[in-house]
Amino acid sequence: MRDLSRPLSSGHPNWPGDPPFQLERAAQISAGDSVNTANIRTGTHSGTHVDAPFHYDEAGLTLEQIPLEVYIGRCRVIHATGFPIVPADILEPYRTLPARVLIFTGQPAHWTHFPEDFVALEPDLVRALGLKGVKLVGTDSPSVDPLTSKTLEAHHAFRHAGMYILEGLNLEGVPEGEYELICLPLPLVGADGAPARVILRDLV
Repeated sequence: MRDLSRPLSSGHPNWPGDPPFQLERAAQISAGDSVNTANIRTGTHSGTHVDAPFHYDEAGLTLEQIPLEVYIGRCRVIHATGFPIVPADILEPYRTLPARVLIFTGQPAHWTHFPEDFVALEPDLVRALGLKGVKLVGTDSPSVDPLTSKTLEAHHAFRHAGMYILEGLNLEGVPEGEYELICLPLPLVGADGAPARVILRDLV
């Protein structure tokens, strides 16, 4: 079993302009309270997270409207390192694919700073994945589009294909191959995305 989630803690590198993750102690046993509790403040796209279509489409589904089965089931991990942007021809070796694909672009397991030079996905790759019946694409990059993109062409390719997005995975050291994916985003009603716990299990 492999945990692909990036742990959230104070100082976790965030998308520029997003609120930083904060966990603040509220009640404390050491201060005489009966329990320990905390308040959490974070953006919806912190760490390992899913994008709901509402994130990039005013008429898109919000998080709780996405069927949970999108995030659970057979997946394939594909390595696509050394590219400035991941092209569609990485799919040439694959005649068929499961409904979920995770793409390793070379991001390290731990971020000491926000990786502004991350590798995005070509919109043609998104369209090609959709034609193969893929419904969920995950990446170790913090976004499927480049940092400076204003048009979000890859995001909108997902919208047109009826596909879903998973970003910020820790795929370092995960061999290529097929696995069972278990991705559980927080069920935030009306949200445009949410942090997620993402697990890979070997197929049995």
